Amino acid sequence: MALIKKFRIKSFKKENSIIEFNNISLSYGKRLILDKINFKINEGQIFGMLGPNGVGKSTIFNLITGLISPDNGKIKINNNEVTNIPVYLRTKNFRVGFVPQYGGYFGDLSLLDNLKAISEIVIENKNLRQEKINYLMSKFELENIQDVKCKFLSGGQKKKLVIALALLSDPKILLLDECFAALDVLTIKMLQEIIVNLQQENRITVCICDHQARDLLSCVDKAMILNNGKIIAEDTPSNLIRNIEAKNAYFGDNFKYN
Repeated sequence: MALIKKFRIKSFKKENSIIEFNNISLSYGKRLILDKINFKINEGQIFGMLGPNGVGKSTIFNLITGLISPDNGKIKINNNEVTNIPVYLRTKNFRVGFVPQYGGYFGDLSLLDNLKAISEIVIENKNLRQEKINYLMSKFELENIQDVKCKFLSGGQKKKLVIALALLSDPKILLLDECFAALDVLTIKMLQEIIVNLQQENRITVCICDHQARDLLSCVDKAMILNNGKIIAEDTPSNLIRNIEAKNAYFGDNFKYN
């Protein structure tokens, strides 16, 4: 597959971080999931997380949103410590959107009714609700399926809807959990283009975790590899696949992403 990103945005050298983990540790019982990890995601960046099953990628998303709290360390969003701020205030005040791997919609409601239902929660101005819904349906080419119940939509259509639902609240940060899983090649390419457009047109910071390494690396500016509770490598895609520690722990010797 050809690369979706033809270039890497250089302005991130300004180090204007929007998410920051400082010495974050977390255990489930006796099992250590994250061991004093440190990383930053810069504003406007597309950032990827890779690693084996159970390494803590989804846990990091839950820590960002506030669904769980770390045992130790500090989490900052937009230079504000949010470690002890509850999920409902964190997502609203710091405009964090989340797209889960599964679900995220009402299956027995039509696509349009899903958008209307969520818009009533996140958009206070009644006059702006329909305007925003129309914009998102046009952006994601959903008009011709707006009356279809969501349980009958294809995997790609459901994914576009859930992203649209997350965008109703105008997030500055969008978290995508396993967004390429169980999708065909053309649908994955469509989603990659959507993600890059969100960065370029809407200036949204996007963070993706996925097992589809090639698909993830084709659309991110930077990615990190997690293993055994640690960040073992963090760099641009082209540098990351040459990193010896990343090869040993995750990619192997024969991995290529283009």
